[in-house]
Amino acid sequence: MTIAHILKHKGGTIMGVSPDQSLQEAAMILTEKRVGALVVLDSDGHVEGILSERDIVRLCAQAGAAAMTYKVADAMTKDVLTAAPRDKVDSALARMTDRRIRHLPVLEGEKLVGVVSIGDLVKAKIDEALQEADAMRAYIATG
Repeated sequence: MTIAHILKHKGGTIMGVSPDQSLQEAAMILTEKRVGALVVLDSDGHVEGILSERDIVRLCAQAGAAAMTYKVADAMTKDVLTAAPRDKVDSALARMTDRRIRHLPVLEGEKLVGVVSIGDLVKAKIDEALQEADAMRAYIATG
């Protein structure tokens, strides 16, 4: 199974934010959209970073309440791990586990085409396992 398969079913909705927006604005978007991370995009739509709830908490722990007036660029993760639509789910899961991240922007060349979460990938693996189990039961039942 590939990342493209997941995006086909999930959709390519991308929650983005500008590096110049405040962390307060970003936190409001995270809350409103009920997501755990936002892709940080420049004015041309290129990925500059990713901002997760953890990034915000980390900066708040260092700077206190004033952190919410900081810019997204001050808290975002700049070294963004990405995936391609052709990547296998198992490979993406392994990379996410190794880096201890929960969100993976999906790029086709330079173009951002979606974002997958570790929850999306785990759900896909569970669905795949259930389908295989059903197929095996049907095969055994038909003898």
